[in-house]
Amino acid sequence: MIARSHVTLEDVAQEANVSLATASRVLNGTTNVREDLRDRVLAAATDLAYTPNVHAQALAGASHPMVGVVCHDVSDPYFAAVARGVLRVADRNGLLVMLASTFHDPEKEIAYVSTLRRQRASAIVLAGSAFEDRAWERALSAELEPYRRGGGQVAVIGRHRNLRADSVQPENRSGAKALAAALAGLGHRRFAVLTGPRTLTTVVDRFTGFREGLAEAGVELSEGDVFEGAFSRDGGHAAARELLAAGHKATCVFAVSDEMAIGAMTALREAGRSVPDDVSVAGFGNIPVAQDLNPALTTVTLPLEDLGEQVMELALSGTRGGRSRVRRMGGEVVLRESTARTRRRR
Repeated sequence: MIARSHVTLEDVAQEANVSLATASRVLNGTTNVREDLRDRVLAAATDLAYTPNVHAQALAGASHPMVGVVCHDVSDPYFAAVARGVLRVADRNGLLVMLASTFHDPEKEIAYVSTLRRQRASAIVLAGSAFEDRAWERALSAELEPYRRGGGQVAVIGRHRNLRADSVQPENRSGAKALAAALAGLGHRRFAVLTGPRTLTTVVDRFTGFREGLAEAGVELSEGDVFEGAFSRDGGHAAARELLAAGHKATCVFAVSDEMAIGAMTALREAGRSVPDDVSVAGFGNIPVAQDLNPALTTVTLPLEDLGEQVMELALSGTRGGRSRVRRMGGEVVLRESTARTRRRR
């Protein structure tokens, strides 16, 4: 028997051996549930002395349960793949999903979270990178803590420092480190890195891991080897143009996202540089189009749809005993035609 303190809707569903969605429909008064399932849920709720919290009671009066998902750019192929996983789990649980795009603006992220609180979303999912900004952290916590205390559920993708929330964390740092080792193994010793803004945790983790991997291979990366742009296809294009204008002699360019790598490959092609004959290019994420490029893109593959499914499952199942849960998702280096073995140059 489950202890009666801190009994959640998930506990009731588990005790009754039904889905979370079925337990929710029964306890919210929905009539479209089989009688035997209804009886099991009500009996389990009585047994466990389950009492819906204030937030859940408010939601019971809503026309349809809703989950809010906040990302940086809804048009980003990386997020589009993650969103498929989110929407699949939401559909299985009879939930509507409200998508909000911040366009990498931390103030907009705070504003959207505040709006979702007012809309009484049953859960909030933060699917975009955290910001390396203490003021943003404090403002976000100020919105989410009362929401959590009122019964709302929060789950995030990625490393969010000092935020009490369940999280699904892709192994950005170790994946980039492994990629650096693989590229050094192809003989490359002169690297350039195209980064997004280093105010984004995802960018910091990938850049740090790549630099560590090169250091272990005996290759030093200096600030003169780093070119920063927007965390997008256009940002990669602009950063690669800056690299070309600087006359950088890299034999291999690492872009911290596949979108940036795609922009970089276009800029190199426009400048008459062949990939990989003149310069190798690698990205990170393995968005669906990466393998269809010509040449196909070397990258670190992440289970993007699975990331979405896992974070939504965490959001719906709720945190137990105030302790945040962490699920880590590993990445795997995939060497494709955009990178080639090189001769060492003096």
